[in-house]
Amino acid sequence: MSHKRIPKRKAAIAAGGVVALGAAAILLPNANASQDGSSSNGAAAAPKTLKASDASDLASQLQELLGDAFAGSYYDTDQQQLVVNVISGDNNNVIVQAKKAGAKIREVDNSLTELAAGAATLKADATIPGTAWAVDPRTNKILVTADSTVTGAKWDQLESTVDTLGSGMATIKKSAGTFKTFLSGGDAIFGGGARCSAGFNVTAGDGSPAFLTAGHCGVAAAEWADAQDGQPIATVDQATFPGDGDFALVKYDDPATVAPSEVNVGDGQTVQISQAADAEVGLQVFRMGSTTGLNDGQVLGLDATVNYPEGTVTGLIQTDVCAEPGDSGGSLFTQDGLAIGLTSGGSGDCTVGGETFFQPVTTALEAVGATLGAGDAAGGGEAGAGDEAGAGAGDEAGAGEEAGAGQEVGGGEEAGAGQEVGGEEAGQEAGGQDVGGEDTGAGADNGDSGLTETH
Repeated sequence: MSHKRIPKRKAAIAAGGVVALGAAAILLPNANASQDGSSSNGAAAAPKTLKASDASDLASQLQELLGDAFAGSYYDTDQQQLVVNVISGDNNNVIVQAKKAGAKIREVDNSLTELAAGAATLKADATIPGTAWAVDPRTNKILVTADSTVTGAKWDQLESTVDTLGSGMATIKKSAGTFKTFLSGGDAIFGGGARCSAGFNVTAGDGSPAFLTAGHCGVAAAEWADAQDGQPIATVDQATFPGDGDFALVKYDDPATVAPSEVNVGDGQTVQISQAADAEVGLQVFRMGSTTGLNDGQVLGLDATVNYPEGTVTGLIQTDVCAEPGDSGGSLFTQDGLAIGLTSGGSGDCTVGGETFFQPVTTALEAVGATLGAGDAAGGGEAGAGDEAGAGAGDEAGAGEEAGAGQEVGGGEEAGAGQEVGGEEAGQEAGGQDVGGEDTGAGADNGDSGLTETH
């Protein structure tokens, strides 16, 4: 067996041992603030420097605080700041509070309601195979992407539909590749002549060990092995594709299977997974898959709709991370150990790049009733006995993950991204192990590595 090197944009998580999640509290101040955004002592609130994981947590809390004034948010990686879009109104108090919480506020024209209405029009009038759309908070517009198959009358239909949305509502981008799911037929995780990648180890609702993968893998084969032509080790319990997501719950056949909550990133190294988290535009993410190994990039859009040849899938995460056939179902995670997504599909490859879409882990967990380890659906709770992603040698399981250490936001302790707005400060550390070395190929290199090895 061999491991494929990534000569282009090889991902490298910064060296230095275990990276700990910060426990910095994100607190709304109790001090009075003036309507113009200045504090009681006359000094204007400056945006806080935040880690991406903390910014994502703050964004979800500020969305509740701002209500209809909230128009999306994104993470500015250069400034390490959370930027929150708002629709200006008569009452500026909540905006003042958002500034005091540490966000950078930007007034925009398009509300989330208006953007959602535009996406609904696209769904009704331009559901064309090879198209996708997602809200881009950095431009405050809907980014519409068309692959190389959208030409002639189909292109005219798409363009005219976008025009009906009005000026300043949407933009069209042309992709050189073709949108497809990244299941590899006949190349053998191995089932029915197809190969995919395991995502994250979980505990099913009945307490049995299981893992998440892509739904289009789950509908392609009922049983999955950890080696080509090997005996099945897991059976699909639930699968959704196409439709409201692309995810599957696959239960291990042996209830005594031990699967740790970690992602195997090659060269005998793993990243410990602390909990599931929602994506934030601008977030740096890493993807592990059985074909191309470890690669990184940024989140570009949320709640994306993708029109695959097999049907339309909604609720996905759009990124610029590369992927190839066989990577389907693989883990999308952050450097500090947050489970973000499962590889769905996209265009391009890891030579020329392209768009890749991911199923959010949080919604998949909720839909199938599974938990990360022994915690809640967001990965909270103490780590329990995990399960190995495919009967590998030692602890080098393919694409597994660890139960989160803590509780979800607002419920006391939290693993990682600070505290609820207005809550107490209490965080726990949950580190991810760094990755080094030249070869970031798929799977471990100590024999049988489970579900993420390239044979």
